[in-house]
Amino acid sequence: MGPRGRMMITFPHFEPHFPRDRWTLPHVLEHQARVRADKPFLNWKDGGRPWSFAETNGIANRIGHGFAAKGVGKGGMVGLLLPNCPEFIFLWFGLAKIGAVEVVISDAYKGSFLAHPLKLSKARIVVTTAALAARLVEIEDDLADLESIYLVPTEDDVPPPAFRRIAVGKYEDLLSDNEENPGVVVTPRDPAAVLMTSGTTGPSKGVLMPHSQFYFFAEEDVQLTRLTENDVYMTGFPLFHGNAQFLTVYPSLIAGGQVALYPRFSASDWAGRARRSGATVTNLLGATMSFILAQPPSADDRAHKVRTIYAAPLAPALGRQFVERFGPINFVDGFGQTEISNVFMTPFGAERPDGASGVLVDQFYDIRLADPETGLDVPEGQTGELLIRPKVEGIICSEYLGMPEKTVETWRDLWFHTGDGLRRDENGWYFFVDRVKDALRRRGENISSFEVEAGVRSHPDVVECAVVGVRADEAAGEDEVMAFVVLKDGAAVDPAGIAAWAESKLPAFMVPRYIEFVSALPLTASEKVRKKELRERGVTPATWDREAARAARAASA
Repeated sequence: MGPRGRMMITFPHFEPHFPRDRWTLPHVLEHQARVRADKPFLNWKDGGRPWSFAETNGIANRIGHGFAAKGVGKGGMVGLLLPNCPEFIFLWFGLAKIGAVEVVISDAYKGSFLAHPLKLSKARIVVTTAALAARLVEIEDDLADLESIYLVPTEDDVPPPAFRRIAVGKYEDLLSDNEENPGVVVTPRDPAAVLMTSGTTGPSKGVLMPHSQFYFFAEEDVQLTRLTENDVYMTGFPLFHGNAQFLTVYPSLIAGGQVALYPRFSASDWAGRARRSGATVTNLLGATMSFILAQPPSADDRAHKVRTIYAAPLAPALGRQFVERFGPINFVDGFGQTEISNVFMTPFGAERPDGASGVLVDQFYDIRLADPETGLDVPEGQTGELLIRPKVEGIICSEYLGMPEKTVETWRDLWFHTGDGLRRDENGWYFFVDRVKDALRRRGENISSFEVEAGVRSHPDVVECAVVGVRADEAAGEDEVMAFVVLKDGAAVDPAGIAAWAESKLPAFMVPRYIEFVSALPLTASEKVRKKELRERGVTPATWDREAARAARAASA
C-alpha cells in the first residue's frame, strides 16, 4: 500500500514454465530436445544452418562426457576465456550436464585481472583461444592450480603458445563420441556458474549462482519480454556477461525460441542484423542506443521484425527518437544485479513514468529503501539504498566465491545490501538514482549523476555523457560536477553551449562546472562506464571550467 492507503502497482504474478524442482539447465535443455527436437535454436552470424535443440543437446552431452574423462566432476570449476562463438554455448551447456561450474572470464582481462578469477575458482582447466592463451603464458607462475588448457579454433590461425608446465590440448579433445545424457543428477541448489562483477570499487567479485537462480533470472526475462517459441532473440553482447547468458540465450531455451548470436555488438550493423536474422526481440545496454542513433539513417531502417527491446536503462528521449526512426517498438526494462536477479520489472504495455525502472516483483521479493548511514527506512519519495530479501529459496546468488568477508558484509542484518540508490513514487514505480558511492553532494544538495547525464545527453549534438564528482576545493569537502561528453561527428557545439543547454534542462545546482570533450568513454566489457577511471582522471588542462569562463567574462566586461 502507498501513502493514504493507495494500492501500488506491482508486476503481475506469473507461473514459471518449469516447476521449481526442475530449475536446472540440463532439465530444460533435455526437455526441449525431446519436444522441439528439429526446431532451430542457435544461429551464428545469421548465416548457414542453425543448430537445432536436439543437435545442441547432443553436442552438450558429448562435451559433458569429454570433461568427465578429463577428471572434471560435479562442482568442478572450469574457466571459459572466450570471445562469442557457438563453442562457448556448447561448453557452457556441456559443463552443466555433469554438474560442473562455468567460470566465465572477460576476454579483455590480462595480467593480474586475468589471474584473479582463476585463483578464486582454483580452476584446473581453461578453454580459450590461441591468441588469448598467450596472456596465460605471461602469468603461468601465478596459476598454481591450472593444469591444462584447450584451444577453440579461430579464423586468425594464431599458433598455440608454449607453456613450461601447463598442458595444451584442442577443443576437439573435449568432444566425446557419446551423445547420450551423462546421467549426472543436477539439482536446483547445485552451483551453475561464476560470473565476475565489474569491480569498479575494488577487486572483481565472483558471483556464485545456483542453477535455480540462473533459471529464475532467465524466466523473468521470458515474462518481461513475453518471449515465445516463435521469437528470435538477437545478441552481440559478450557471453561472459549475464546479459547474453541469462537474459538472451537461456530465456530462448526456456521459451523454445531461437538465438541469433554475433561475435560482438555493432551499432553500424544493428538494423542490418535485425533484418537478416529475423530478430523479434533484443537487448540494449547503456550507451548502445545512442551509438545506433548516431549512425547515418537508411531506407531499410524499418525493414525488421523487432517488436520488443529490453533497454537497461531506457533514456526516454532516446527511446522516442528510436521509435521515430525504426518504427513501433515496445521498450521494457528491469532492474537488478547478477547477485539478485531482477527485483523490479516493467509490466508489458504499461504506461510508465519517464525514467522509471519498473515496479516490484512482489511475488518473489521483499524490499526496503534505507538510509545507508543509519539503516533506517527513508520517507516516501526520498532516495535510499535498495535492500532486498527473497521470498523463495534459490533466486539470489549463493556467495561471493572465495570472499567470505564480502559475502557477510553484503548480507548483513538479513538483508542483501545492493549499493544502489533508488526512490519510489506514490504509485509504486521505482527510479534508479545512482550507485550509492557515485552519488554527488554539491553545496548541500544531493545530485544524481544519472539525472545530470540524462539532461546533457538530450542535447542533439551529444552521443554520450558520463558525470562524476571531483573535489575542486578540498576545504569545502564537497563535490563539483564534471561531465565527460562524447559529441557526434562534425558537431560544432562548444563546452559553453553544453553548459547553457544543461542550464535550460536541469536545476542550477546540477549544472556541471567542468566539461571535457572525449572521443569515447572508458567502458567495461558489459558496456558500463568505468567511472572510477574518470574520477581518478579528474580535471585536466583540456577541461573547460564554467566558473573560470564566467570570471573571465566578468573581467573583460
